[in-house]
Amino acid sequence: MKARLPKGYGGGGANNIQQLARQAQKIQDDMEAANAELETKEYEAAAGGGAVKVTVTGKMELCKVEIQPEVVDPEDVEMLADLVMAATNEALRTAAKEKEERMDAISGGLNIPGMF
Repeated sequence: MKARLPKGYGGGGANNIQQLARQAQKIQDDMEAANAELETKEYEAAAGGGAVKVTVTGKMELCKVEIQPEVVDPEDVEMLADLVMAATNEALRTAAKEKEERMDAISGGLNIPGMF
């Protein structure tokens, strides 16, 4: 008994491999372009009701910290540190989530090792 492949598969041999290679290259090019674009974006998050605001880049680098004067209490430096950390982590999560969503959209959810 002969095995039957779904329509569109088989019979192409080298042509199918070349087409697959072209598709893989296009996915890689699209992912690189999206990554370059995302690296230039900035993501802002706040903590403590806006008392602390941070901005990070798509490269996951902290580039700006804004602290309202009323939250600067020399007696409670720990709280200020917690607010900075919370805002920074939220901004980084937002940047990472957008990058993951964009890459999934490009690759169709295909997990390609070594590609971002």
